[in-house]
Parts: sequence; C-alpha cells; structure tokens
Amino acid sequence: MALFPDVPEAITGGKDRTEALTMAEDALATALAGYVHAQWEIPTPSQPAAGQELVAVPTVLAAKLALYSAMREQGISNAELACQLGISESSVHRLIDPERNSPIVQVQKALRAVGRSMMVEVTAV
Repeated sequence: MALFPDVPEAITGGKDRTEALTMAEDALATALAGYVHAQWEIPTPSQPAAGQELVAVPTVLAAKLALYSAMREQGISNAELACQLGISESSVHRLIDPERNSPIVQVQKALRAVGRSMMVEVTAV
C-alpha cells in the first residue's frame, strides 16, 4: 500500500514493493494534476518519517507544478504571463496543464519569468 501524508487523495498499492512504488509515482502525479485542475494549492512535501520512501514526480511535471505554484503565490494570471512571454494565453494554459506535454525549455523560460529557476538532481537508486 502506498499513501501520501501531504496528498491524501493519492492512494495505491501493488503486489510487491517495486510495483507499489511504480504505482505510487503515477498516483501522486494524477492526484497533483487534480490539484491544478481544481485550482488548489500544491502542498509542500514534508520530511519522510523513518522507513518512509520518497516518491518523485516526473521532471516536467515538477516544473509545471512549480510554475503553477509561483503564479498562484504572486497572483499572476495566464494572460499576464502570456504577455510577459510574448505567447498566447492558451499556450500558458498548456504550460501549466499537467496532462499536456510541454518542452522543458518552455517551462523553464516561464519559470524564469516568475522569478524561479530549476535544478535537476540525479541520484543512484
């Protein structure tokens, strides 16, 4: 069974640890996409308790969630960001939509426009 203290809507499991962790990544991504569609705040991950595993979301999704959160925090509308970036409002909507594919370079450019940068960390498993 996989549960997320910070995202209670994400619940899944698997026949073994490996399958449960794989399913957990998908459940977390799906639940967080629901937060964006519902226009809810994205929760800050808490520190894992002893024995808890960390589950990461895909890199592009993490960047989109950061963009969405920064826009919410700063009160920036899609139209305002579109104007700053010189793109259409519908293009900004696609940049923050977790279910749409977006080139990471475009999401990074939008993040810079809201005063954020992105760093990727690669670790051994």
